[in-house]
Amino acid sequence: MAFKSGFAALIGRTNVGKSTLLNALLNEKVAITSDKPQTTRNTIQGILTGEDYQVIFIDTPGIHKPKHKLSEFMIESVKKTLAEVDLIIYMVEPDVEVGPGDKYIIDHLINIETPVILVINKIDTVSHETVDMSIQIFKQLYNFKDILPISALKNMNIDLLKHTIVSYIPEGPQYFPSDYITDRPEKFLVSEIIREKILNYLEDEVPHGVYVEVDSMKAREDKDILDIEAFIYCEKESHKAIIIGKNGQMLRRIGSSARIELESLFGQKIYLDLWVKVRKGWRDNVSILRNFGYVIDKN
Repeated sequence: MAFKSGFAALIGRTNVGKSTLLNALLNEKVAITSDKPQTTRNTIQGILTGEDYQVIFIDTPGIHKPKHKLSEFMIESVKKTLAEVDLIIYMVEPDVEVGPGDKYIIDHLINIETPVILVINKIDTVSHETVDMSIQIFKQLYNFKDILPISALKNMNIDLLKHTIVSYIPEGPQYFPSDYITDRPEKFLVSEIIREKILNYLEDEVPHGVYVEVDSMKAREDKDILDIEAFIYCEKESHKAIIIGKNGQMLRRIGSSARIELESLFGQKIYLDLWVKVRKGWRDNVSILRNFGYVIDKN
């Protein structure tokens, strides 16, 4: 049997569970998850390899109308991704009305020749009747190649989804070694884990004005310890105070939670040193965004 390989994009409104699905498909954590919208900023490549196939998943930011420069670059990243992949996986929730956000996405899909499958997530939270109703509604909006109800969190129908995805992938070479699950560097994964803890512990507006940059990762020569120094950038002095917390308690909570997960990831002791700095209006500053790696050149 010929080897199959290709790229599949995960798209959908914010907070529909795209990152959770990516982690479920790979049986590994490569994308951060949170109950807050717009968790994913960069497209993240997750790599699923079988005996005769390799699928590279692109976890895109949730599509929404942009509010600032950072949002604009996030949406441009999605558009560029959709033009280059072999399959689009469009995720929705069964108990949410089809609103402007979904119509905004479908409008972008109409002129795309790439096959699109609809994945209805979180079916463990609603009745079968609700799922069936959702299927009928979306059938009227777009000619999806396949429609699959799943629960990424409960691992329901994930194997069926894998099989369906692979069926749409063309023949091609193996792009990455079999043991690769992501092409992202270690510093990126570390920064995402720290940012996830900030999202989980703090209120809505503060986390999305936050960027984490890992400055250094060095293994000690005399001990099995990995020293990591990272900077948490926020937009306001008031946000800095919230992140640090009274007597540094919040920053310690964030650091402790991140350290535990990082020790599991690297399989060794971690010394995590976190610093908080203010960069006012960084989400609207093109030069800062370019430095952070968010800006994509428009062709």
